[in-house]
Amino acid sequence: MKYNTTRCLIKNDNYFKNLLFGFLLVCLFGCNNSEKKGIATVVPKNKAGLILNTGIKTCESQLEIAVPKLTDLTKHPRLIATNETEWKEVPNDRLVWTSGFYPGILWYMYDLTQNKKWEAEAIKRTEVFEDFKTITEHHDIGFMMFPAYGNGYIIGKKEAYKDILLTSAASLASRFNPNVGTIKSWSNKMHPRWQQHITIIDNMLNLELLFWAAKNGGDQEFYNIAVKHAETTMKNHFRDDYTSWHVLEYDSITGDVINKHTKQGYADNSRWSRGQAWGIYGYTLVYRETKDTKFLDFAKKITDKYLSLLPEDYVPCWDFDVQDDPKEEKDASAAAVVASALLELSTYMDNQTDKERYYNAAIKMLESLNSEAYTGVGKADSFLLHSTGAKSLGHEIDVALIYADYYYIEALSRLKQIMANNLADE
Repeated sequence: MKYNTTRCLIKNDNYFKNLLFGFLLVCLFGCNNSEKKGIATVVPKNKAGLILNTGIKTCESQLEIAVPKLTDLTKHPRLIATNETEWKEVPNDRLVWTSGFYPGILWYMYDLTQNKKWEAEAIKRTEVFEDFKTITEHHDIGFMMFPAYGNGYIIGKKEAYKDILLTSAASLASRFNPNVGTIKSWSNKMHPRWQQHITIIDNMLNLELLFWAAKNGGDQEFYNIAVKHAETTMKNHFRDDYTSWHVLEYDSITGDVINKHTKQGYADNSRWSRGQAWGIYGYTLVYRETKDTKFLDFAKKITDKYLSLLPEDYVPCWDFDVQDDPKEEKDASAAAVVASALLELSTYMDNQTDKERYYNAAIKMLESLNSEAYTGVGKADSFLLHSTGAKSLGHEIDVALIYADYYYIEALSRLKQIMANNLADE
């Protein structure tokens, strides 16, 4: 694969010009602004602008390389293996949970640039799996449909997607077990280790589909199911120190917790970093939709625990319980998920200290992800490298993952909105 060296040089030149400009801004205006808002606000503000601008340019340049290669509409990009450069595509199968992330990336690229080319590409890649709206075999319909059809409805104003999303929400809600109080995640046939009702921490993100549907003409019971799932998960899925288990098995009749295990973490009792990331993102969105402060308080507690465990570059090892070993792989996807979540969480803080702390942490994560250590620029077709999907299962180890790219570009979109709002308030 050949890269456009000229474009890379131009991009890097612009980056250093922007960096110099940002430094001069700090020098010229830093003192006055620090008197008004505090030094901690000024430096990230300038840094954030550089991260946002270079991040958008990087994502667009990477898509310019990758999209012409991804022409088979029956497949979607899933990963780029270690030392490979191009996306491995997998079928748009009803059991493959990652199919919605690539069209979601394209929708966000359209949102960030307003370039109609990306809108057209997003529509083409979204509408190939409308039939997935009837999936009831697992909980991942939320992951599959909302990044694609949800962003298409919200960003692309595609009214025709509304009924597809409502049907998808009904399909997801059909897996709710009132005896347990959660949506069943996997089928027992797919995961025979567990014989009864399984719920994984990842499922928190699928609640967004239910909340959206309840607000947009769907059954109001969707809202109640989402809230009950969040409450039950908050009660059972976290340890006293606010770290998360991955998989809980419930008695389908009594609702009692039978087992607390893992599928993708290092051990049943270990702290899988992306699991904690799913929780942070999930409870932030639950607060957004309910405005119930118990969910906000919980989001803060599990976030603070996550931040306390991070290494210096704010990108965690794939499991916190093995990260003291320098040979263990990182998981950039966890950092991307949390960066996106923290940008939103920061906007819900009444306390200025907490607002700045979460915002600054998100900026630090994006700064690392945008650095030479993690970027795919000049190395592969992805935005990010060094994610780990399931090391305990022996695959997706130190690779590029499509959902890492999705949450990274979502974080950029959220950062752009926050900066625009702050500018409007000044």
